[in-house]
Amino acid sequence: MDAGARILARALTGAVGQPVVVENRGGAGGVIGVDAVAKAPPDGYVLSFASTGAVAVNQSLIPNTPYDVRRDLTPIVIVSAIPMLIVVQPSLPVRDLAGFIALARQRPLTYGTSGPGGAPHLSGELLKQRAGFDMTHVPYRGAAPCVAGFLGEEVDACILDPLVLLPHVREGKARAVAVTSPARSAAMPEVPIVAEAGVAGVEVENWYALLAPAGTPSDRIDQLWEISRATLNRPEIARLFTDQGGRMVISGPADSAAFIRAEVEKWAEVVRLGGLRAD
Repeated sequence: MDAGARILARALTGAVGQPVVVENRGGAGGVIGVDAVAKAPPDGYVLSFASTGAVAVNQSLIPNTPYDVRRDLTPIVIVSAIPMLIVVQPSLPVRDLAGFIALARQRPLTYGTSGPGGAPHLSGELLKQRAGFDMTHVPYRGAAPCVAGFLGEEVDACILDPLVLLPHVREGKARAVAVTSPARSAAMPEVPIVAEAGVAGVEVENWYALLAPAGTPSDRIDQLWEISRATLNRPEIARLFTDQGGRMVISGPADSAAFIRAEVEKWAEVVRLGGLRAD
């Protein structure tokens, strides 16, 4: 996310003629940073660049989230979306996702992610719910420890951003069985989507949105949207995002708001059915 924020900040700096500074405020799954913007003056000068977890999932996953995205923030643009890649140990006697699910119904299997509550974890939960099987989640403290754990054969499968997993797939150290995008990814066209394994409704992309505090004047929102659209449509800028394994979205304020509302409801149901809760 930090890399995407800096790409956008550099591009916007040239467009608006003044510095656009990235200030990282990590913690609590993105709650601290998003809350700071939700409570900032609505003048269009303090914005949030946040992902699916902080914007849509935390509403239901984290008790007493101090903001309501639908009430306290105004979307400007959804910039890009990156699917999750599901890989399994090459030593497992399976060649595809259907085979992995069948094996999980026969014996206990585990999957690792970068931590609880993020897009990788929720992808696994949604897959289990839609396919009707179980596997044990093993949360690591970040993507790098998760990859190390997978390569050390601590877990049977791993769900992460394709950027960190694809090198290991190409080296034969991991077997890619599915990607969670609605259609096959241009970055890995050889990898089938989850629906091709006969499991519908598992479309998960870690999307990134630019948001302003609620109450920001509509003309300022429109101005920021137009600048963002023109900037993100530049091929050299779009390529910086797609090189991360995702796709450009570039949806405007109204479409972004409707999409985020739907995502909040979608993940609330997944959290409820999975009995999930962040401490």
